[in-house]
Amino acid sequence: MEILAKRIRQHHLVKHETKRHIFVKFLLVLLLFVGYFGMIVFHYGIENGILITALTWSFFVLCTPIADAGFLLDFPLRLILCVRMMISEMIVWGIAISLNIYAFFFRPEIYEKTKLLSLFYHILEQPAPFWLIILVSGIGTFVSVRFGDKLLDKKEHKDCPKTDDHRAWVQFSIMAFLVLMSIILYDFLLKQLGVDLPL
Repeated sequence: MEILAKRIRQHHLVKHETKRHIFVKFLLVLLLFVGYFGMIVFHYGIENGILITALTWSFFVLCTPIADAGFLLDFPLRLILCVRMMISEMIVWGIAISLNIYAFFFRPEIYEKTKLLSLFYHILEQPAPFWLIILVSGIGTFVSVRFGDKLLDKKEHKDCPKTDDHRAWVQFSIMAFLVLMSIILYDFLLKQLGVDLPL
């Protein structure tokens, strides 16, 4: 009985520590987002500020190979509603794409407000080859989100057979390789746009 109680306490501690680390990351991303929103509203007013901030968020969703922008929705949905991050990230991509369809066709001048959005517009208006950036980012994002889901599942179900540990390690290695390759390809495509990002 005492051994069982000890294992329950250890499981609860691991689960609590994992959620705490994810919560800290979520707060940092949220603070950056709120700070940026305040700065943009100060410069461009509330109406333009909301759209500029939303489009900037959508740039980081669609054009970066890691799910940090989508994390603003992924984490609360996973924590509160127990929705898997893979599903919520699909919703995030749907919102980001819809937002840019609206802005690209009805408010194209908004992309001229910041250098980042100007770069984003240049990517959107030239499907070949620059939509490859979105494709590569999608691969990297969903691979990292899948790994994040598996990591949380593993932490929440600590008592797994050792064979599962080996299988998880193989899957982690494959995902890490795919993310690394997507970042390298992403960097190459950005250099074609004249943007040099240090790796």
